[in-house]
Amino acid sequence: MVLSEAIKVGTREGARLLSICTQRVRRLLKEGRIVGAEKVGRFWQIPLFNGIPKITKGNRGPKSNWRKRASTALTHITVNQYVIRSNKKKKENKPIVRVQQGSRTGYCHEVEITGKCRIIYSPNNPLGCGARVWIEVEPNVIVKPFIYADMSQVVEKQIIAVA
Repeated sequence: MVLSEAIKVGTREGARLLSICTQRVRRLLKEGRIVGAEKVGRFWQIPLFNGIPKITKGNRGPKSNWRKRASTALTHITVNQYVIRSNKKKKENKPIVRVQQGSRTGYCHEVEITGKCRIIYSPNNPLGCGARVWIEVEPNVIVKPFIYADMSQVVEKQIIAVA
């Protein structure tokens, strides 16, 4: 087994890859069960084996229940036009961006894509949700969703970016 020095992640990304909570990852780190993990300053660096952290088996208790291999499902990002209309009509601020990673779906106000992606327009073959335009992201690319309590946070972020 060769340790990939190039790809290391933190506890949050390791938890996302394993489909478990960050507290569980920290517990595994404390027990020394994540292979090759090391603490650099205040943060943990977790190496990836075939795109996923390697975890040793425990001595007692039930078997582990986390993802054993990297996801192969594409991430689809769409915009829900019905929520846009509802927000305008009711003066609300519900999230409109839909992020679907495999079978998990979530809504947010903003998405940061840290790698390659494609915008697809397919009027004759829409997605299951009915979307005809969507952004398709490879499974190994990190997608960071952001949710805001009110839109003043978005305006402040745009003002800072322009300045």
